[in-house]
Amino acid sequence: MKIDSAGVPLIVSALVPAVVLSALQLFVWTVPFLALAAALVFFFRDPDRQTSSRAQDVISPADGRVMVAGAPPPKAAPDGEWVQLSIFLSPLDVHVNRIPVTGRVARVDYRQGCYRAAYRPEATIENERNEIWIDAERWVVVFRQITGVLVRRVVCRVRPGDQVRAGDRFGVMKFGSRIDLFLPAGSRLLVGVGDRVRAGETILAELN
Repeated sequence: MKIDSAGVPLIVSALVPAVVLSALQLFVWTVPFLALAAALVFFFRDPDRQTSSRAQDVISPADGRVMVAGAPPPKAAPDGEWVQLSIFLSPLDVHVNRIPVTGRVARVDYRQGCYRAAYRPEATIENERNEIWIDAERWVVVFRQITGVLVRRVVCRVRPGDQVRAGDRFGVMKFGSRIDLFLPAGSRLLVGVGDRVRAGETILAELN
């Protein structure tokens, strides 16, 4: 299984002391570092996914559970009329993020903020985040990588002008958080609150 490159330095930092302690035959102290390395490998795992979609399909950008499906809370969405989908990622979920629709990256806005619990409604506008806009022919889709209590960094690997396809890997979030999607008003949602979704596979909605 692949490991996201963002996790490699952390895994190595756990393995190096494990190797040194093992060479010194301090096996009792070696075990915690090996366990940490194994946990980091699990967290940064990057499984292959098969994306099958039409132009109007919105693919899940993250593994996790749907928290919001419908009208955005006040002040949460960009200006205009939108439908919101929010996905909460636990530390056990795959944290590699994927592009939800095929198109061109129009904007990538990084915004500083705080680190409130990602499941709280205010996290979408108060927490540190990356906001990505994609021009998908007849539609514009906006989505946010949002930090949480444990997450102190989000990694985004796309830039304005990039051509992207639904299901492409584009970044990773470290140690739990959430992703918010804002779809054009009139989009037909295919998932509801409480549903489990998989990045690159689950079709969340249809654009109309």
